[in-house]
Amino acid sequence: MRLLDKLKENVLAADGAMGTLLYSYGIDFCYEELNVEKPEIIEKIHRDYIGAGADVIQTNTYGANSLKLARYGMENRVKEFNEAAIRIAKRAAAPGNQFVLGTIGGLRGIRKSDASLSEVLTIVREQADALLSGDPDGLLLETYYDFEELSTVVTELRKMTDIPLIAQVAMDEPGVLQNGMNLNDALHQLGALGANIVGVNCRLGPYHTIQAFEKVTIPERAFLSAAPNASLLDVEDGRIVYESEADYFGRAAKFLREEGVRLIGGCCGTTPKHIAAAKKQLAGLSPITKKEVTPQKPIIIREAEPASHEPLHEKAKTRRTVIVELDTPRHLETEQYFKGANELYAAGVDAVTLADNSLASPRISNMAMGSILKQEHHIRPLVHLTCRDHNLIGLQSHLMGLDALGIHDILAVTGDPTKVGDFPGATSVYDVSSMELLQLIKQLNEGISFTGKPLRKKAKFSVAAAFNPNVRVLDRAVQRLEKKIECGADYFITQPVYTKEKIVDIYEATKHLDTPIFIGIMPLTNIRNAEFLHHEVPGIKLSEDVLNRMAACGEDREKATQEGINIAKELIDTAAELFNGIYIITPFLRYDMSLELIHHIKEIDAQKERKIVHA
Repeated sequence: MRLLDKLKENVLAADGAMGTLLYSYGIDFCYEELNVEKPEIIEKIHRDYIGAGADVIQTNTYGANSLKLARYGMENRVKEFNEAAIRIAKRAAAPGNQFVLGTIGGLRGIRKSDASLSEVLTIVREQADALLSGDPDGLLLETYYDFEELSTVVTELRKMTDIPLIAQVAMDEPGVLQNGMNLNDALHQLGALGANIVGVNCRLGPYHTIQAFEKVTIPERAFLSAAPNASLLDVEDGRIVYESEADYFGRAAKFLREEGVRLIGGCCGTTPKHIAAAKKQLAGLSPITKKEVTPQKPIIIREAEPASHEPLHEKAKTRRTVIVELDTPRHLETEQYFKGANELYAAGVDAVTLADNSLASPRISNMAMGSILKQEHHIRPLVHLTCRDHNLIGLQSHLMGLDALGIHDILAVTGDPTKVGDFPGATSVYDVSSMELLQLIKQLNEGISFTGKPLRKKAKFSVAAAFNPNVRVLDRAVQRLEKKIECGADYFITQPVYTKEKIVDIYEATKHLDTPIFIGIMPLTNIRNAEFLHHEVPGIKLSEDVLNRMAACGEDREKATQEGINIAKELIDTAAELFNGIYIITPFLRYDMSLELIHHIKEIDAQKERKIVHA
């Protein structure tokens, strides 16, 4: 009897975790390699699950694709590992005639950059070809966080084969996917695309999995499946553990059956004991064919409050907009900082920008200082946010905090590597790239959290992205700009530019874009400062003329300061003709230098106005 025919009249038990058992054996290398090097271990696990009552087992191929095998330098062994896995599973299943599923694991987590859709299809085709050559009873697609990826894979595999497809999503929050789609809609869409069995696995334990299925109606075109974790995970003495008794898991299987689920197994933390308990509870029970689902009350997501300021990117599209960077102190004395910020704002700047531990060196939190600037000094802060210092939890928490404080101007950046800063041994996080951070911030603007959960109110962030034009091939840098625009960038802030020619080049290379660009201008203070920037700071290059001019000032500090200002003014003259946005970067809290440049910009604009009036 075929798998789908069997499911028409029966609730079937699937196996549990493979990796959990291998982990408990002390195996800490590539699990898929065991299909070839230690097949007896994999076969024993299959037989243990069959002995526990599993009607369906899956191959040890969750990570047997070229992308994941590349971590071990084994990307050329995809065919070998998958074909061996099918042989092992079929050998174990032969005496009892259990069904064998060829497993294909998801590639993307929260990072779409882990693999493009074209890469996903290439990788999946290779693995599927190897699995299909072994004649499995179906293909299991499991632990897919990204619905776009899963729906694309289902569509492609449906073209490749007529055997049953089991498509399982992984949820961060009960009943909702990472993109905010509710589980019911997702499962029905997968069925419409050609998946024969649709469901969930991993991430959540039995309680939340049952909770999620309570809102799922039984699809007309597909059966339902579930493989929850044994429980929520914990860590003891550096090892991952799951606190769950087998009997509890078994009782949960019965509740899942009552929600219409027909194929019930386990994921992380489950063992043959869990499957045996589930099988015992399911014995003699027929499938549920009808269930009443209380319609979900739509969660109302309120609109964001009206902005107190015109968004910087909107203003910069039509008229002069000036922002000034004033990095927070690396010490706890703040009086001079706030004095400078007030003088800059009084001079007419649109916002004071605060870097996020620039050059990977700790400073007073820009979120705290930005809040003080806004609440106590009525100064508009533009807060930088790095991927380096914050994991996904911290990023979302940080952004929610900024929204609560009424700070809505953000610069999303990758962040300088920790090796360049005060703590070279510190860990860089980089859970996401700056492009992915842009997308996540825009997701908050829709009132959806990083996990897909409704936030009940939309954020209202105006998001800038960084642009480094100091590269050999400017066109490639512009291509990155275009990708960042697709990800949600509202405007761009450049690294400091030190030649008029480069400013003109930037204009010519970007004039087809509607997205505003703020040209970075940072006055030099002396030749040592100039040489440090030129030789040691990534993304900054000075011209030979600028270096010579600063060198000619020698050790005369006053002369060097004035020359640095003169160079900056000349650059501003060109930038102001071509761009509305000017970004002044204050060196070493020398806000007096920035003030002189602001006055220069005001004079340029005043002269332009006078010419228009006289004309």
